Amino acid sequence: MQRVRQLIRDVPNFPEPGIMFRDITPVLEDGQAFAQVIDTLAQRYVGQKLTKVAGIESRGFIFAAALAYRLGCGLVIVRKPGKLPRATKSIAYALEYGEGTLHVHADAVGPTDRVILVDDLIATGGTAAAAAKLLADCGAHVTEVAAVIELTALKGRDLLAPLPVHALIAY
Repeated sequence: MQRVRQLIRDVPNFPEPGIMFRDITPVLEDGQAFAQVIDTLAQRYVGQKLTKVAGIESRGFIFAAALAYRLGCGLVIVRKPGKLPRATKSIAYALEYGEGTLHVHADAVGPTDRVILVDDLIATGGTAAAAAKLLADCGAHVTEVAAVIELTALKGRDLLAPLPVHALIAY
């Protein structure tokens, strides 16, 4: 993971002053680094009888899609309002300044599904916690939240407890 860590760029004051943005796009641009991320995650989940990998909009889609392919699982996308064409289930959740809403197709998962929830980064954990609850409300068993990056100072892992969290790189 050293090469992956080296490729992640710090972008100060983005998207607003005082925020240090961890840009993972250089990892995606490097085929070997991207493959290492997916292969490392896949090794963790092989043999766990997963049926779906869920990705959170938008960078989580990239990692979730590749991981789902590698594991031979279906892909479920968790999106912002107005982006999914069929009937959806939704959940509202608190953001730092306001509220957000996530949607999933109502028939995307059910009681027989074992799901890994994937995002590029875990910060406060609010979005991942809402997505996990939404999938569980649809009947799925979310087994773990996986991310490339975890910002440990923001304690997102605490909000996600008791759900296990696995991150490849911690800041």
